[in-house]
Amino acid sequence: MKHESKHKCITLKHLFINGEKQIGLQFNYDKVIITVIKTLPNPQWSNEFNMFYLVNNKVNFQAIFDTFREIAWINCNYFSPKKTINNHNPKIKREALKLNNDLVPEAYVQKLLLKQYAKSTVHTYISLFTRFVMYFQDRKIEQLNENDIRSYLEKEVKLGKSGSTINQTVNAIKFYYELVLEMPNRFYDIERPIKSKTLPKVLNKKEVGLILKNIKNIKHHCIVSLLYSAGLRRAELLNLKLTDIDGQNNTIFIKDGKGRKDRVTIVSKSLIKQLRTYYKTYRPKEYLFEGTTGKQYSATSVSKIIKKAAAKGGILKSVSAHMLRHSFATHLLEDGTDLRQIQLLLGHTSSRTTEIYTHVTKNHLKVIKNPLDSLYLDQDQQPT
Repeated sequence: MKHESKHKCITLKHLFINGEKQIGLQFNYDKVIITVIKTLPNPQWSNEFNMFYLVNNKVNFQAIFDTFREIAWINCNYFSPKKTINNHNPKIKREALKLNNDLVPEAYVQKLLLKQYAKSTVHTYISLFTRFVMYFQDRKIEQLNENDIRSYLEKEVKLGKSGSTINQTVNAIKFYYELVLEMPNRFYDIERPIKSKTLPKVLNKKEVGLILKNIKNIKHHCIVSLLYSAGLRRAELLNLKLTDIDGQNNTIFIKDGKGRKDRVTIVSKSLIKQLRTYYKTYRPKEYLFEGTTGKQYSATSVSKIIKKAAAKGGILKSVSAHMLRHSFATHLLEDGTDLRQIQLLLGHTSSRTTEIYTHVTKNHLKVIKNPLDSLYLDQDQQPT
């Protein structure tokens, strides 16, 4: 029997049938397995899912393992352990989200808040999940299967949604089934679009200088200078507190950056002086940059400052806050800074993420002699 078990495998899958969570038993046709399944507590057959199933509870789960011991190998990868949820008070209050949405289950919102996702991520998930719910408004979303999800994603692709948006849509949908309904990996087999390997768009040093030259307001100048000088994400800049700036060591402490990671990055000495002047003029109370009401400065205002200054400088590129971060990394690399140090400054988990800047730098291209130039050894040979 032990020899046979090597050739028999049953994969347990999450199903939702008749309003209840079920354990699906997926396997290649085998008379022995079918016979043994019938000895389990009240097994049922689903024509929709083409597999036997039992009510999802601890007794049945254990019965499957006990019954098939030495008969078949049980693959329970889809029933991976639940992810730990941080049950501290969520930083984002539901009221602050300004949600006016009855389509998304309350449990979905609460789980997002308990997981302490960034506010932008919360809004993205809720927006994408709302579209999903509206598409299936005549059906119970708990009872949808993988084919239903695929058909929805195909519809989104036909509407021209980007690969990034489709990936986020998959995440928003899986969040509901796997974390809210606690059915991990239920839609594990849903295909994701291949990520396009685009290079980051960067500015050269002259262009950065033109942008800064065309900003006269000291507050706005400090905002743009800090994005470039410290390689900050826009959200990280807006979340900076007065106490995060270390003027003695020319560093900035980034708390709860992307992925909930803290890090320390650099800032120029000249900008520290500007920040002191800015502080004496504006006297912010909590956040380094505050709006007229004393609350956090808005992300939209940061973008407007950058685009307006770029237009004044005659820069035709569509300049963004993130482009300044990319430029910071690229210019450091061009000036000889070690890639590992850049990785730490940017807060990248993987060095592979940072390595993309090696494809953007121009230094390695300057040493390559173009083959066309070698054809014209004598200037007189060039066409006139």
